Amino acid sequence: MTSVSSQTTTPPQAPPAESPSLGELAARHGLTASGARPPLGTYIARLWTRRHFITAFATARLTAQYSQAKLGQVWQLMTPLLNATVYYFVFGVLMDTGKHVPDFVPFLVTGVFIWTFTANSITVGTRAISGNIGLVRALHFPRAALPIGLALQQLQQLLFSMGALAVILMCFGEFPTSSWLLAVPALALQAVFSTGVAMVVARLAARTPDIAQLMPFLLRTWMYVSGVMWSIPAVLKHMELPEAVVLALRCNPVAVYIDLVRFALIDSYTKAQLPPHVWALALGWAVLLGVGGFVYFWKAEEQYGRG
Repeated sequence: MTSVSSQTTTPPQAPPAESPSLGELAARHGLTASGARPPLGTYIARLWTRRHFITAFATARLTAQYSQAKLGQVWQLMTPLLNATVYYFVFGVLMDTGKHVPDFVPFLVTGVFIWTFTANSITVGTRAISGNIGLVRALHFPRAALPIGLALQQLQQLLFSMGALAVILMCFGEFPTSSWLLAVPALALQAVFSTGVAMVVARLAARTPDIAQLMPFLLRTWMYVSGVMWSIPAVLKHMELPEAVVLALRCNPVAVYIDLVRFALIDSYTKAQLPPHVWALALGWAVLLGVGGFVYFWKAEEQYGRG
């Protein structure tokens, strides 16, 4: 008797359905990545809702800045005054730079005060992220609040300094006139420009901390070519320089803001004809660095505090 072995065949099975990725699951349930960069409009709106924090942060930093010193907040005025005194001794007495500059003391003190605002804004910007890394890692908020708050701190300090500057100018015969009101838009444009630069260096220094060590040398070089203690027009009149150098000196943004404030506050400069391109340059630099610096900082929002 022959036995026939039956061969059973297993029907082919359908391949298992692919499980959804974590990203798909998160999107399905309305979850978003922590610290993800929001759209620019949303980012600005979130920053606006934290405006009170930014103001309080700036004020607290300003109050605590000299809390360990016996003279306290007096150093807010003494620091730029001492710098102006040193520059006057070196450039006004030893190098006799003042002979080419009318009203040299008001000229010099105004330049020092205005330069100090921008220089300090950039300096604190280099440590906006690294100096507040605990806050960055612990809380979720628009990181631009930090460089903006630190720049606001420097603006508050500048407003204190402007009171001392007004007293110094009056001691040298420069009394308030209607032209002093022109200092307000000039300082406002400078504040936007300085905040934008602070945001640029904040992003760069967050990735490369060594920039904070390099910045004092860069700022010192920038100061010497910004006409803080010498007159750029006087130098250009007595020196033959390449056209590219002349253009760079005339378009130097800090020199532009210093010239505008000197034009507003010092009578001998107010009587002179201010070149028409100066206000356009001041506005252009403020828009370029203010808007561009903000966007540049926002583009790296996801990276801060993760290095």
